[in-house]
Amino acid sequence: MPLNNIKAIDPELYKLIRKEEKRQRDQLEMIPSENYASSAVLEALGTVLTNKYSEGYAGKRYYQGNDNIDKIEKLSVDRAKQLFNVPYANVQPHSGSPANSAVYFAILKPGDLMMGLKLSSGGHLTHGHTDVTLSGRFYKSIQYQVGEDGYLDYDEIEKLAMEHKPKIIVSGTTAYPRILDFKRFGNIADKAGAWHLADISHIAGLVAAGVHPSPVEYAHIVTLTTHKTMRGPRGAVILATDKGLAKDQELGVLIDKAIIPGTQGGPHNNTTAAIAICFKEAMSENFKDYSKQVVKNAVVLAEELKKFGFVLISNGTDNHLLLIDLNNKNIDGWCAAWALEYGGIVVNRNTVPFDKRSAFYPSGIRLGTPAITSRGMGESEMKTIAGWINEVINIAINHLSDDIQSDNKEKSRKARADFKKKIKTNKDIKRIADEVKIMCTEFPAPGLK
Repeated sequence: MPLNNIKAIDPELYKLIRKEEKRQRDQLEMIPSENYASSAVLEALGTVLTNKYSEGYAGKRYYQGNDNIDKIEKLSVDRAKQLFNVPYANVQPHSGSPANSAVYFAILKPGDLMMGLKLSSGGHLTHGHTDVTLSGRFYKSIQYQVGEDGYLDYDEIEKLAMEHKPKIIVSGTTAYPRILDFKRFGNIADKAGAWHLADISHIAGLVAAGVHPSPVEYAHIVTLTTHKTMRGPRGAVILATDKGLAKDQELGVLIDKAIIPGTQGGPHNNTTAAIAICFKEAMSENFKDYSKQVVKNAVVLAEELKKFGFVLISNGTDNHLLLIDLNNKNIDGWCAAWALEYGGIVVNRNTVPFDKRSAFYPSGIRLGTPAITSRGMGESEMKTIAGWINEVINIAINHLSDDIQSDNKEKSRKARADFKKKIKTNKDIKRIADEVKIMCTEFPAPGLK
């Protein structure tokens, strides 16, 4: 995109933006929560819509001059309702965490009991994780988790729900590679007399395309982010279903009030417009084909990595992501993630179920296929990528020192710094990064062509 004005006013920032463009062009973006927005989405984000304040909702603004903004927001809302087949949508949340916080603000009181998936089992911070989070501090929390096989144990979830009777049950994940049984979650919530919030932030695009089952029939409220598998801007949406409105006819009003004045001020109108674009793009046959390929690619990548001896949580995937337990490789997720980045493959370190390591130096890595599939890559490329991942990890293992896992923090810090320096300058790592760059050139990234 032309950045002439930025270049003239702030050359330092201009150079950093161009460097980030180059990084995104030349590396394989495999963090499953990241993707490439289309050129149309990027254009919308840079429009004059960012200049306007618009507290309130269409037809009920607190500021003048919002006729055009009203139409843009209504367009975004209507498309959200059509795409997910719901009677209510709020497109104003700034991101996924504020969306979930607004839902809690709408229907819970401080001290109410909530129930969500444990972070180390693939849940999210906003699903009741300890008192370092808003959800864990202001509400009581009971957490369910996956079993030893890496799958959710729905019988155990039901047992916990009936024992503790939470006010809300959250079904949703950030690092769970299997299909979610929203119907079972809905039945459990009904039995326990709880609200059912389905957080589909990671799988929203797959749900919209019909590649993953929809929670709409079984949940009262659905939250989603508009980036990740949706390929839109960094925003979020709250949906209320027929089931939710049937439970409480004021639900839509409560959610609207929870956004403003409850937890936010003015919406980001440039983002609202970009959300409208991404929803229109998601209604196309091309998007359905893309979403199917995301899953195909993830399955092939999983099978290829297993051939190299990688341990996958739940032994595979049904969706867009893979979670790898590196304990059998004797390397932690921090070292693996840095080595892979220097090799041109960007993943994130991640805890695994029953992890004995810390969240900063966890036992696993999380990776996925949404962004590389947006570049047009297919099953053949997944096999090549699996080989690169295996080669990088083996090189990294050969450069580890015992001091990396030392209880002496200073000794461990120095060992990790030395590890990064050696890996960054390793000739074979550089060779792989060059090979990755060649593949990336063959498959240009949307919005960066």
